[in-house]
Amino acid sequence: MSNKLKPIISPSLESVYEAAERLRGIAVHTPLMENIILSERYEANIYLKREDLQIVRSYKIRGAYNKMSKLSKAELAKGVVCASAGNHAQGLAYACHKMKVKGAIFMPTTTPNQKIKQVKMFGREDIEVMMVGDTYDDAAKAAKQYCEDHHATFVSAFDDMDVITGQATVGLEIFKDADIKIDYIFLAIGGGGVSAGISTVFKQLSPHTKIIGVEPAGAASMKASIEAGHVVELETMDKFVDGAAVKRVGEIPFQICQKNLDEIIIVPEGKVCTTILELYNESAIVAEPAGALTIAALDFMKEQIKGKNVVCLVSGGNNDITRTEEIKERSLLYEGLKHYFVVRFPQRAGALRNFLNNVLGPDDDITLFEYQKKTNRESGPVLLGVELKNKDDYHALIERMNTENIVYQELNEQPDLFSVLV
Repeated sequence: MSNKLKPIISPSLESVYEAAERLRGIAVHTPLMENIILSERYEANIYLKREDLQIVRSYKIRGAYNKMSKLSKAELAKGVVCASAGNHAQGLAYACHKMKVKGAIFMPTTTPNQKIKQVKMFGREDIEVMMVGDTYDDAAKAAKQYCEDHHATFVSAFDDMDVITGQATVGLEIFKDADIKIDYIFLAIGGGGVSAGISTVFKQLSPHTKIIGVEPAGAASMKASIEAGHVVELETMDKFVDGAAVKRVGEIPFQICQKNLDEIIIVPEGKVCTTILELYNESAIVAEPAGALTIAALDFMKEQIKGKNVVCLVSGGNNDITRTEEIKERSLLYEGLKHYFVVRFPQRAGALRNFLNNVLGPDDDITLFEYQKKTNRESGPVLLGVELKNKDDYHALIERMNTENIVYQELNEQPDLFSVLV
């Protein structure tokens, strides 16, 4: 039977209200805040649902605690297990410590150190952390095997009705706090749990609201699944937006999102990086890549949202400060402000001076220069990085290089060569 013929299962509104009661005193009722800077930029009324201010700095505590609170004493005694790139792990760790339940948490080896430390801090002596594989999917496979071996309960990050119901309480809070008619709501998609939960609430309480899912370009597994009509697994994936980098979305979230989402926006990772920096510099908001996804998506719907009331879910704020340089680099590349070349300079005196005087513009800055002189050759290769003040200066730089007969190769649009050399 195809997915289209299967009955659509969604949390009932009553079950979401019950989950909200269970979470009282556990999860913070986070604010819905109008952002003046974004509102002026997009000529709309932009409100941010600040789940980055949650006790574990993401909404994940809601689903994890709701699921665990519904387990029997016998099930809790055998322990709980999860796989997570960070945020779900923190939610489960916090719930384990609160409920004094033993938890085993499997995390991919690529998880930022900041998130690993937070998991251990929230779970303390009640949890054990195991680093397995390169992706969430690798960690999930190991976690499920552990459950079989130890007869423990697997608490899914997203593919579980009780988890989805817990995440749906975010939607209740938005609806309660909004004193406006919400025209659009933007929801980040990883495995699909929070988008399934919130969209279910809005379809029942605010059916006129357009529900927009947002995925990173390197991990658009929900869009691929909806286009195929069934859940598909991506062959490759960019893990940068770690909180939303999932090769395969959940079966239950897929069914719900397939029915509820009005559109899915795909956002390049570089645009996410630009948004992270803007949020920090302009609004003092520390957003992780997945947390910035929905705001990054506004650029791709700026005409549709003009004059509208828009809510963006800031899903998390667990950003590792050691990633700042990578975030800045990806942003500059996306914005067209940083370019890399392999330049073959003639091996003669004055060649570099000529480049600096006649090719480099007054506002251009060399950020990388790696040169190795080759014996018995007429030219020596240089790996060159140039940062521009304005992206429009790029064409003038290329024209000057051609005029001066500089032999060069651009690397920005050659990802394989770029990854090897830069």
